[in-house]
Amino acid sequence: MSDTINTDNPDDTVDDETRAIDAAAVEAAAVDAAAPKDGGGDAAAEVKAEEAADTVDTVDSIDTVNTVNTADISEDIEENNPFAELIPLVEAHKWIDLRRELSSMPPPEVADFVSRLAGTQRTLVVRFLPRSCAADVFSELPPSVQDEVLTDLTNTEIRNLLSDLDPDDRTALMDEMPAAMTRKLLNLLSPQDLKLTRELLGYPEGSVGRIMTPNIVYIKERWTVREAVEHIRTFGRDSETINVVYITDSAGRLIDDITLSKLVMTDPKKEVQEIMDYNFIAISATESEEKAVEMIKKYNYFALPVVDSAGVILGIVTVDDLMDIADTHATEDFQRIGAISVMAEDGPIEDLKEAPAFLLYRRRIVWLVVLVFVNVFSGAALSFFEDTIAAKTVLVFFLTLLIGSGGNTGSQSATLMVRALATGDVKMKDWGKMLLKELSVAGALGGVMAGAAAVLGVFRGGRSDGLNLAVVVAVSMFLIVIAGSLIGMSLPFILKKFKKDPAMASSPLVASIADIAGVLIYFSVASAVFKI
Repeated sequence: MSDTINTDNPDDTVDDETRAIDAAAVEAAAVDAAAPKDGGGDAAAEVKAEEAADTVDTVDSIDTVNTVNTADISEDIEENNPFAELIPLVEAHKWIDLRRELSSMPPPEVADFVSRLAGTQRTLVVRFLPRSCAADVFSELPPSVQDEVLTDLTNTEIRNLLSDLDPDDRTALMDEMPAAMTRKLLNLLSPQDLKLTRELLGYPEGSVGRIMTPNIVYIKERWTVREAVEHIRTFGRDSETINVVYITDSAGRLIDDITLSKLVMTDPKKEVQEIMDYNFIAISATESEEKAVEMIKKYNYFALPVVDSAGVILGIVTVDDLMDIADTHATEDFQRIGAISVMAEDGPIEDLKEAPAFLLYRRRIVWLVVLVFVNVFSGAALSFFEDTIAAKTVLVFFLTLLIGSGGNTGSQSATLMVRALATGDVKMKDWGKMLLKELSVAGALGGVMAGAAAVLGVFRGGRSDGLNLAVVVAVSMFLIVIAGSLIGMSLPFILKKFKKDPAMASSPLVASIADIAGVLIYFSVASAVFKI
């Protein structure tokens, strides 16, 4: 039977597989609507009241899908697009063929395809994804797309989707949603999933506990290898990974880990404790995500076991989750270095093309206004040297060159130091060592730049003031470069000392402070040399 829905004849129906999907959704909705909810309050009542109507709307939307204008497909999808071969299936409403094609693709690629579709088409494609991969695809979608999809899906579809998500992905989704939507989603979870999600949400924001998955398999030290392998075979299907097997004592405390390959190559009659070396790495559930990223880079692990204060294993945090975290933090640092505000509740701007203009305005205006007032001090410093400027107007020619050089070297130093502090290459205790190194580097840079500036000073000053002007410009350049470098190097340390993100030492902020120092240095040197 054709898998195309024909709306020319109202008696025509979808194929058996699609009919089964919709019938199951309707039946689940009817059961859910009649079943009492515990602890849901007003949100639970809302779920029961809307369930049946939402599901009927799903079937109606499928029955009338041919009325959807194919122009709804995003303009981003063009003939030379990697998903071009899927577009005819969407336009012809061959949902089962599309479902079959998408089933053979990796979830990140399917998520990319779904993200490129417009709202109506996007929701229909998500509905026809095989349940076995729908949750993986959903977890790869951008938060804004997840929000749109959840708005269009019925409560039954949302419930199935949430139950199939990994606990860490489900918790991440709850973190992204508005409070009202989070309450609704919590009321759609099964009692077991609800308990687990609330436990993960109970950990501090930004902690490892929020991103760990409790789906792990572990064995006991006194088991034989045969018993351990059989246990893994029985209970390891839902585990996030079984490349490494964790070993616990009778109290559930983590005491070692072992690779699966080593375990299966060992004599089955041996006890697990005979092949243990008690050498393992673990991280506390309350540790920061940044610490987990550092550890997984340092030890080159695929996953880190997560333990509580007593050493009891709670779950693991995997490298794929930590790569997402590292990418987000790197984006935050880059935007802060550029003096773009990063809101703790919203995170950095990660999709510039889709970001609203007002959001971009709001993130940029704060620092720009702050820098306006910081630069007032540069104007005040200039007004203090009005007599010097009036006496030697030629000094103005070199003003932007000198203070620009200070800002540039300061921005370079700040960028290097922010990155070094972020990666852990440099610690707070290294401040003195880094200060001496920066002084030597800045001195060398200042010397070369001072020589170049002196040549310009000789030509610009002419016969009368050429030599004096060259001295003023050279000495000022040398001192300004050193001052700018030290400002750029020190500011990230100062911010970290006060428990702030070192990336707040933005290039525009460093340049503005260096400008003030540059004006003071330049005109002080000029006043001294010209005796004004």
